[in-house]
Amino acid sequence: MRIILASGSPRRRDILAGMGYKFDVILPNIAEITGKKRPSAVVQDIALKKAFAVASLYPDALVIGGDTVVYCKGRIIGKPKNAKDALRILHLENGSWQSVYSGLALICKNQKKCALGFDITKCKARFLDEETLKFLALKHLDKAGAYAMQDKDDTFIERVIGSYDNVVGMPTELLKKMMKEFGK
Repeated sequence: MRIILASGSPRRRDILAGMGYKFDVILPNIAEITGKKRPSAVVQDIALKKAFAVASLYPDALVIGGDTVVYCKGRIIGKPKNAKDALRILHLENGSWQSVYSGLALICKNQKKCALGFDITKCKARFLDEETLKFLALKHLDKAGAYAMQDKDDTFIERVIGSYDNVVGMPTELLKKMMKEFGK
């Protein structure tokens, strides 16, 4: 069965390829909005919308959708809108514990099968000075929380409890479990 990743994330592509899967990438044409309020519900809803949009076009394929947000001080944080927004986000997270939620949705329409789940990883941000925060605010405008643990030059996160891959955007243990439901 053909596997399609419904995500433009290079990190998700790298992790999926590193797990040994052969797949195509097809970007979903959806607005990443939801009426959900809980972080776990938000990431699962957006992941499902991404997967469903692509599965509607390729009903015989196994489509994987994913979404990631950071939850800090009672706020759901996605990707920053611009450098000013990234700096605001980094100030909020600076020196604080936060939770990274990643949701996955796997769909094969012809088999009438869908699997949905999420993972949580706790992260502690290092307290950084204003100059360093301003520098980091320019670097990761395409990442939830405005930081990138996988970037060796980004030292914002000092402690991780849980899955590193979840913070990067693809919770591998969850994905393995869900892929088994599809015989993969």
